[in-house]
Amino acid sequence: MIRTADHHDVKLMVAYRLHFEEANLRAIQMVQSGKIGRPRYFQSAFSLPVKDKNNIRLREETGGGTLWDIGIYCLNAARNLFQAEPIQVFAHTAGQGNGRFDEVEEMSAVTLQFPDDRLATFICSFGAADVSEFRIVGTKGQLRVTSAYEYVEPITHYLTVNGKEKKHTFSKRDQFAPQLLKFSDCIVNDTVPEPAGDEGLHDVRIIEALYRSAHKGQPVPLKEVERKRRPTLRQSLRRPPVKKPRLIHAQSPSGS
Repeated sequence: MIRTADHHDVKLMVAYRLHFEEANLRAIQMVQSGKIGRPRYFQSAFSLPVKDKNNIRLREETGGGTLWDIGIYCLNAARNLFQAEPIQVFAHTAGQGNGRFDEVEEMSAVTLQFPDDRLATFICSFGAADVSEFRIVGTKGQLRVTSAYEYVEPITHYLTVNGKEKKHTFSKRDQFAPQLLKFSDCIVNDTVPEPAGDEGLHDVRIIEALYRSAHKGQPVPLKEVERKRRPTLRQSLRRPPVKKPRLIHAQSPSGS
């Protein structure tokens, strides 16, 4: 897709809605400002109960598995908070073959090693209660973000430095309109989209390595690569929240 788009001078953008969400972008800015010191480790959990065995999330062909569907949010967050790419990955999957999880795993646990001896860990699951949060800890403090990957709930920051915690909640907003507007702007003004195709490519190569690791039961090294362009606060664009649509002959993605 990247090669074909470049060859025909066509704009290609990956639909990462959180690259335009203020709470996510301010978290990146806060970490890079040094407010929590040098970032040392990242932890995250993202789970939602998928109870309907016919849900597309539970089909290998249409959903792919927990890492492809929801783990990618944790992975993308770690990469952009650290402003780096992992050099080694390890994964373990559990629950496949039990009940409705015939084709994909129920959950995955991941460890990513980044340059400068930094670590990121996360668990993603289709069989546990709703959780969506991450924490990044530095040498001076930490930032915890709740409802981190959601698009229908407010997102809250808990910043702790020197034992003092500050809370800031970002109100609910439309996360889809900003990415459409930004992509339109790239077409009209002939600029390079962010995130461009290479951002998606980096996540894909890492997830493929994670599934190889889970299959082999051992860590998988990755070639060192560099991505110079990262999401910044300049991409933040606020649009008011929209009402939940009435579903017609369909169900919500989680099947609830």
